[in-house]
Amino acid sequence: MTGRIRIIGGRLRNSRLDVPELPGLRPTPERVRETLFNWLAPVIGGVQALDLCAGTGALGIEALSRGAAAVRFVERDARAATALRENLARLKTEGTVTVADAAAFLEGAPVPFGLVFLDPPFAADLWPVLAQRLEERGWLTAQAWIYVESPRDQVPSLPSNWALHREGRAGEVRHALYRRCAELPLS
Repeated sequence: MTGRIRIIGGRLRNSRLDVPELPGLRPTPERVRETLFNWLAPVIGGVQALDLCAGTGALGIEALSRGAAAVRFVERDARAATALRENLARLKTEGTVTVADAAAFLEGAPVPFGLVFLDPPFAADLWPVLAQRLEERGWLTAQAWIYVESPRDQVPSLPSNWALHREGRAGEVRHALYRRCAELPLS
C-alpha cells in the first residue's frame, strides 16, 4: 500500500482507505466526492448501488457511509479487489466485491440498481459500452441515478434517456450525475 484517502461524510467520516499503487488507479478526489454526495443527499438513504470499475471503492464506501442499503463493487484487478475487501473488513462494513471485467459482468443476470458509479479507466474509453449494457440489460431501476466520471473535456456518449442532472469539473476530471428516464424520449 502506498497511499491513503479519506471518507468525507457519514458514519465512516474521516476513516482512511489504503490505496495500492497500481497502474491507472485514480481515486475520485475528495472535493469531487463531497460535491457528488451533496447532490445525492436526498436519495442516498436505502439505495442499492453498483460501483462499476470500483478501483479503491471510495465511491461505494462513501455511499455506504452515508446510508446506502448495499453496494456491489466490481473490479477487474485482483490486487485492487483484495485491497477493497481489506478496507471493508477493517471498517467493519458490508459490501459485495466481485473480481470481473465490468463489460463481462454486465453480460450476467441483471439486478436493478438505483445508483451506479460509472468511472472506468480513462484510457480504455469504456463509457459507451458499459452505459449501453447498463441500460439495455436491466441493471437500472426506472429512475436510477448514474454518476459518470470522465476526462475534463470529454462528454461520453450515453443513452438518450439519461438526463444530465448536475455536472462539474475539478482538475482533469469532469464529474456528472444523470437521472434515468424509464421511457426513451421522442426524437
